[in-house]
Amino acid sequence: MSPRQDHRERTLVAPAICAGVGVHTGQRVRLAIRPAPTGTGIVFVRTDITDRDNRIVVSGDVVVDARLNTMIENGAGVRLSTIEHLMAAFCALGISNAVVEVDGPELPILDGSALPFVQLLDRAGFRRQEAPVRFIEILQPVHVTDGDKHAALYPCDRYEMRFEIDFATSVIGNQVIDFVVDEPTFRSDIMAARTFGFAHEVEALRRAGLARGGSLENAVVIDGDEILNPGGLRMEREFVRHKALDAIGDLYVLGAPLLGRYEGYKAGHAVNNQLVRALLAAPGAWREVVLEPELARVG
Repeated sequence: MSPRQDHRERTLVAPAICAGVGVHTGQRVRLAIRPAPTGTGIVFVRTDITDRDNRIVVSGDVVVDARLNTMIENGAGVRLSTIEHLMAAFCALGISNAVVEVDGPELPILDGSALPFVQLLDRAGFRRQEAPVRFIEILQPVHVTDGDKHAALYPCDRYEMRFEIDFATSVIGNQVIDFVVDEPTFRSDIMAARTFGFAHEVEALRRAGLARGGSLENAVVIDGDEILNPGGLRMEREFVRHKALDAIGDLYVLGAPLLGRYEGYKAGHAVNNQLVRALLAAPGAWREVVLEPELARVG
């Protein structure tokens, strides 16, 4: 992302607490995001599990399922689903260290976007920490392809993103967004974009044990060439903006913001995680860097 001028890690001033329903499980959960010391990273804790290790330290290799959300799992088999919207908020707001306690198997979906998480974090407040932010600098292109879907990372001196989607329905069609991933742009153009789905898929998803908590309150639902939500869309190209939001969250499992350009075409959570794993498997394609303020201002 466009690096902050002080390039220091951030955590919260006070705990941020909310409750809501998981979009896939339909289960009501309570969420508490707590400040954490430098070097902690992002750690999720399943407080409803007490018989084994209930902490999941986020990294690129703890993602175990990425069909319709990003699910993580620790070595004790403890899982947590749908972390991507909160992770996107953490990335855009520069949160390096936080402990996230949740008393169920899935984070609350809230309104289907990152907006409620950003509001929650804003109310808690931000605290600058002394450790410098580590960035993941992309040195060589990394590509992954899955059928007609693909994603790639390229060298760039800031965090940029281009996303393109293409759907048969005229409600969506072909949409492209190309932007710098920084806090002002995230707040103005990305964070309020909601997840979306198709009415004809809902029943099949529910038979598969998914989308049990999905509703017009937390998703844009499309039926043929019609949007079922009474209020319609929140913004132009809301669909591709949400896919970009997901990608920001999916890539932040790397544990640091990028200095690089992401390009995705029809990519979802699964392709994004393939890209994360491909990057980690190519040590020559990236390095960790710390930027000093005077260096960041050059150019």
